[in-house]
Amino acid sequence: MSLPISPNTQAILLLTAPLIASQNGAKVEELLTPGEYRRLARRLREIGRAPSDLLLSGSAQLLRELNDIVPDDRVGRLLDRGFLISQAVERWQARAIWVLSRADSEYPRKMKNRLKEDSPAVLYGCGQAKLLDYGGLAIVGSRHVDEPLIEYAEAVGRQCAVAKKGVISGGAQGIDRAAMRGALDAGGRVTGILADSLERTALNRENRSWLLDEQLVLISPYDPSAGFNVGHAMQRNKLIYGLADAALVVTADYEKGGTWTGAVEQLQKLRFVPIYVRSTGEIGRGLEALSTIGARPWPNPRGTDELLAMFDESDVPLEADQRQLTFQTPPVTPEESKGTQMDSSDEIAGNIPKLEKVQEEESTPNGEQGSEIPHSSLCNSPSLEPARMLIECVRDILVSLLRSPKDEGEIAEVLQVTTAQARTWLQKLVDEEVLEKRSRPVRYSVRQKKLL
Repeated sequence: MSLPISPNTQAILLLTAPLIASQNGAKVEELLTPGEYRRLARRLREIGRAPSDLLLSGSAQLLRELNDIVPDDRVGRLLDRGFLISQAVERWQARAIWVLSRADSEYPRKMKNRLKEDSPAVLYGCGQAKLLDYGGLAIVGSRHVDEPLIEYAEAVGRQCAVAKKGVISGGAQGIDRAAMRGALDAGGRVTGILADSLERTALNRENRSWLLDEQLVLISPYDPSAGFNVGHAMQRNKLIYGLADAALVVTADYEKGGTWTGAVEQLQKLRFVPIYVRSTGEIGRGLEALSTIGARPWPNPRGTDELLAMFDESDVPLEADQRQLTFQTPPVTPEESKGTQMDSSDEIAGNIPKLEKVQEEESTPNGEQGSEIPHSSLCNSPSLEPARMLIECVRDILVSLLRSPKDEGEIAEVLQVTTAQARTWLQKLVDEEVLEKRSRPVRYSVRQKKLL
């Protein structure tokens, strides 16, 4: 796919891009920073002008009007790089690399609507740009992982492809590439958002076939020849979430790395999409910590219908989703889990008790009400916010389960959630004086003073 470079995009490239493909680009300190360009673009809109107006003859007066934002002599030097941009564009077009700016109609709407002025001024890409608004599942994780997790990511990617859902990832070694490869091999559509080396990645023989088949689109907000930069890798994470409908974090190192940083930013600040975390096998401290701040356990859908239902459920407004709304993880047989689970031995046993069963168990054998806290009947109350409705359901279940003391691990196993999520619920009910926490060893039970 080849897209002509619009006059607005040419102007934005001259102001913000190093044009390193020309091997004689501008000094980094000369280029407009993202903040400077945002302020300049805002002023141009206010006065009814466009970036392309800076390229017109007689633009000196316009430059003077912008001088309080960026010195006009600095802008002038950047705009004088016309010969350099022609060299860079020729190189990009020879490699089927296109360039879009926020001023172009082909720029991905979802990203622009979510990030607004923080969306990249320029996107470089290769492949069908129309795939950028296809949406789907963002699948992210660490670079250095064992083979079972590679197989897990590939399986989720394949499942998305079968369900006609796109996969969005970062193209990095490890989980990212595995998820993308799984989807592509199954005929799915994939968006790779790269932090570096777009040019080299687009020329990769395997990628070229997928690009030509319109299964894959690769984009980057950084020059196609740019090498790896830790800051760039961190910043591109919000772009991955910005194009997705939901996200799955397969692995994350606790309090370090781009996967962790991007997920935390999404959960605590941006909140574009619901974040799921892997809920089978050895979870690790990173995923447990993410679950305590709002990540949901991945429901391990066993087929297309269950996966699509998960996407429908993910449409619940995030403002009402401070807590996990989907905590049931149905057990999967080894036959069903082949290719989609790491190992059947990694499955967490047990099911969540049905509320009807809880009510039955709260009665004594002769039908009289026992001494435990009675069922609150608030679990399905339409007058409650979803978050409160959830904790009422959990409260009913835990009161039934904790007739005898149990630890966090036992509760997590029965509810099929992470230990961190079980701990969060238990602590909330301790704070509400429904449960009491015992030490040495740490165990939980119904608070005695609440018994009638």
